[in-house]
Amino acid sequence: MTAIPILDVQRLSKTYKTGAGALTVLKEISFSLPQGSTCAILGPSGSGKSTLLGLCAGLDRPTSGSVLLNGEPLADMDEDARARTRNAHVGFVFQNFQLIPTLTALENVTVPMELRGDRTARVAGLELLQRVGLAERVAHFPAQLSGGEQQRVALARAFINRPKILFADEPTGNLDAETSGGIIEIMFELNRSAGTALVLVTHDPDVARLTERTIRMRSGEMI
Repeated sequence: MTAIPILDVQRLSKTYKTGAGALTVLKEISFSLPQGSTCAILGPSGSGKSTLLGLCAGLDRPTSGSVLLNGEPLADMDEDARARTRNAHVGFVFQNFQLIPTLTALENVTVPMELRGDRTARVAGLELLQRVGLAERVAHFPAQLSGGEQQRVALARAFINRPKILFADEPTGNLDAETSGGIIEIMFELNRSAGTALVLVTHDPDVARLTERTIRMRSGEMI
């Protein structure tokens, strides 16, 4: 029996209404991602990469088409149900870290588990911070960490719930080249050890080549 894809996208389109008329930013995108596999969405700024990622993760609704996440149709869910699905199955890493400034590194990492009432959150958080090389920084606040360290905290947080799929939107976009290489290496290592599928948005062909499949985008279309 063939396993259900972790992500199945069919004829996905997104159009926004503007003062100048309808603006279509995604046109008829279709692809499927097997469980545990890796995929890059590659293209220049404005090609629709982040819009596609948001639709795949249920952060926004498409104008037409469908997304099945872990076999579940996102279109059939209200916002609360989509949020529960994301919390159960999805990890996120963004370009701008999105850490809570009033929480320590450890507290930021454990937030997703705390929300589920899991009492093993602290132990899991400490283990993940050690794996990303921040064992000595667990009590530091985001403002006390470098950009690379903040993104490593964000990576640890993304994996705390053992997600089935990780969505990473330009995760090294705010980092220098040397720091970026380390972040990518850690992300792929965490991904491999957890058996998590990965959808990585990037404009860097070298990063895209690290994944098993590349979807090339231009002007809202797959090319």
